[in-house]
Amino acid sequence: MARIFDVVEYPSEMVDEIVHRFPETGVADLRLGSQVIVRESQAAVFFRDGKALDVLGPGRHTIGTANVPILTNLLGKLFGDRTPFTAEVYYVSMREFADRKWGTPQPIIVRNTGVGLGIALLQGFGTYSFQVTDPQQFITQVVGQLGGFRTADIENRLRTMLLSRLQDVLGETTAQKNVLDLIGLTDELGAAVRAKSQDDFLALGLLLKSFYIGNLKPSDKSAKELRDMGMLDMATYTQLQAADAMRDAAQNPSGGAGLTAGIGAGMGVGNILAGSLANMTPQAQAQTQPTAAAGSVVMPDVMTPGEAAGFLKVSEEDVIAAINAGDLKARKIGSAYRLTKEALQEYLNG
Repeated sequence: MARIFDVVEYPSEMVDEIVHRFPETGVADLRLGSQVIVRESQAAVFFRDGKALDVLGPGRHTIGTANVPILTNLLGKLFGDRTPFTAEVYYVSMREFADRKWGTPQPIIVRNTGVGLGIALLQGFGTYSFQVTDPQQFITQVVGQLGGFRTADIENRLRTMLLSRLQDVLGETTAQKNVLDLIGLTDELGAAVRAKSQDDFLALGLLLKSFYIGNLKPSDKSAKELRDMGMLDMATYTQLQAADAMRDAAQNPSGGAGLTAGIGAGMGVGNILAGSLANMTPQAQAQTQPTAAAGSVVMPDVMTPGEAAGFLKVSEEDVIAAINAGDLKARKIGSAYRLTKEALQEYLNG
């Protein structure tokens, strides 16, 4: 004979548990007159035949047609008030689930107008909190017939929604501001993400209580990651390759041999850079070379290593390393080097 439950309760703090089904499997045999006890910070959703009949708040509730009117249609007067019927009770935690962690598993691509390559990769992390506001909707939309549902069961879904909205907000913000400006706008960005995410949470029967950005910074390997993700045009990509090779050469104790290693079959840094500059549009060249006047690009007859570095889009140290290696001709005057336009062109031509 099936056990008839006269009292249903779930005396648990539900620290990381959002929903607990009673019973966890099968159904409970209840009857009119059975009592359901709901504690503070809990709500109980009463189900029969897969249909939610009522949501019970904190207190002691006696099951009857007065507080569960739909039972009148389900049971009718034919069976009498003491006839058992099967049902399930879902206990839902109504407390705030705070200090949940979020982070960017992959950097977010944003515009960085007027700085560097014009794009950047951002990484961030922080915390958020949420609370169930509509227990019946949360169960029907998310939990279903599961015997229990914990915060870990939904956190990936919530983080995905939040990161999607964060990407939207960053895209809108960087249309007006560069990445450096974002660092001081974490409160405003967090509030914008919370506002954009609210409808997504409400659709699940949840309320996003808070969203905080603990840290937001450019990725440490932005250039490399941009190349790996195919986000660079060929000219910029080639320049970065050449710059990397020159840095490697500066650290190579064997001298200038490293300047052409790894660039490509038989092609030196000079050829790569020369081809890169030749294929660039006048506008792109203007961005990569110093200008003497608006709308004109002039290479002086005599340059310092720093000025030559500006044309090569590398650091001054890289140019000096090429001079010391004997690959780039220069004349030392006192303690300073000077390079001619012809010497730099000869170097670019390989």
